Amino acid sequence: MRFRVEENQLIPTQSHENSFPITQIPTIPQPPLNPAFTFNPDLLQQLTGKQLLLDDLPYSITEIQMHYENGYLTYRKGILKNKKQSICARCGNRDPQWFAAFPCARCGETCIYCRKCLMMGRISECTPLIGWNGPEPETTLPAQIMAWQGTLSEGQKTASNQVVEAIRQNQEHLIWAVCGAGKTEVLFAGIEAALAAKKRICIATPRTDVVLELTPRLKAAFPQIPIASLYGGSEDRHLFAPLTIATTHQLLRFYQAFDAIILDEVDAFPYTVEESLQHAVVQARKPTSAMIYLTATPNGKWQRECRTGKRAYTTIPARFHRKPLPVPSFVWCGNWSKQLQKGRLPQNVIRWIQTRIQADKQTLIFFPHIPLMEKALSILRPFHPAIEAVHAEDPDRKNKVQKMRNKELPMLLTTTILERGVTFPNIDVAVVGAEDAIFTESALVQIAGRAGRSKDYPTGTVTFFHYGKTEEMLKARRQIVTMNREGYKRGLLDDMGGAK
Repeated sequence: MRFRVEENQLIPTQSHENSFPITQIPTIPQPPLNPAFTFNPDLLQQLTGKQLLLDDLPYSITEIQMHYENGYLTYRKGILKNKKQSICARCGNRDPQWFAAFPCARCGETCIYCRKCLMMGRISECTPLIGWNGPEPETTLPAQIMAWQGTLSEGQKTASNQVVEAIRQNQEHLIWAVCGAGKTEVLFAGIEAALAAKKRICIATPRTDVVLELTPRLKAAFPQIPIASLYGGSEDRHLFAPLTIATTHQLLRFYQAFDAIILDEVDAFPYTVEESLQHAVVQARKPTSAMIYLTATPNGKWQRECRTGKRAYTTIPARFHRKPLPVPSFVWCGNWSKQLQKGRLPQNVIRWIQTRIQADKQTLIFFPHIPLMEKALSILRPFHPAIEAVHAEDPDRKNKVQKMRNKELPMLLTTTILERGVTFPNIDVAVVGAEDAIFTESALVQIAGRAGRSKDYPTGTVTFFHYGKTEEMLKARRQIVTMNREGYKRGLLDDMGGAK
């Protein structure tokens, strides 16, 4: 698409005369809002707080242009230029390797486009990002916003109050909560406070399965509030809602939309390694807004900022059932990798497994690499034919996890794919090869957090089999012990468990 500037307005045109791709226009004029104009209410719903491409909207360029000329829509450059550097306005990409050029039929020039966010639709030098500049949709609140009637533990109450205060004051706050502390329930009062103040709020998480798990829980807690659930293939893509649950990828379509964002699993892949997702979260916030971070395992930098007072945070150091977190045992097992290559598992690993099979105790065993895990599966199958293994590319992954939940499997071998986001009520956990580089402090804390989550089975054994202790193993155990000590000191635990 090409534009020319006339009477302080952008005018789309097919002609090359005095017209340019939008990136080449120095300043984008914005017409004043015409209150006499009758705008399309569907455009209001679809564009409020968004940044969309023409291809995302089922409207003619004529109708879109009419709304722009009356001040109700904005055009923004899709690709920005800083001297010779290209910057994607949507995902923030600046890496030249992620840009490519193609002969563009729309503008008739060789057009640069961003490959980094191509899955959201192609954004190029002649692509405008379209947003809403008119009034926001009216939200009618029910007499009772929240239907949840549950109770919070003392640790949860403290964190819940901090979330409410941060949202009211438009502040940033970290909730550092142990695995299984009940983070979701801690959010309810803050969400209610935001909705009552007519604020638009978003819960964002790196993983689709968390969105799918949270959606029914939030719909049950806020049954009369419209909720948009956004992930790849979601039917709510064009739904305006005061409460949104989204993967961090989906936030690439938002621009200055939310008065408060709650970012769950801030330490999880792919958010931690994808700068575009971090850019998306920042861009989706209104200039004055609240930001709540949730994690069980903040990285070392954030932990230091918490300790030195540079980051506002609240810990929930205990689970609601008042029992301490299982503290991992370190057990040396020799060169387990070499033994596996020869078709054997270390004897102490075999004994650990046999003891649990005989006691009918379900177990989750983590391995650092798929080939070694599959070798272990063939060794362990003779002990019990129902033992299974699972990894990220396994097409039967969901079914195997469900069978484990149904107690149809005595043991599930897994990679780090199950380090978080799954709960089995009564399990023991082991890591074989805990010294491997893939097992970071964060991963090991999350893995240990799979045990002892249920109030009916609040204890569980966690064993790290290793061929040499690593600093990450020691830091993970230290973090768990520290949380248990803090929980006991604050009166949130009945005893300190392994922290004595």
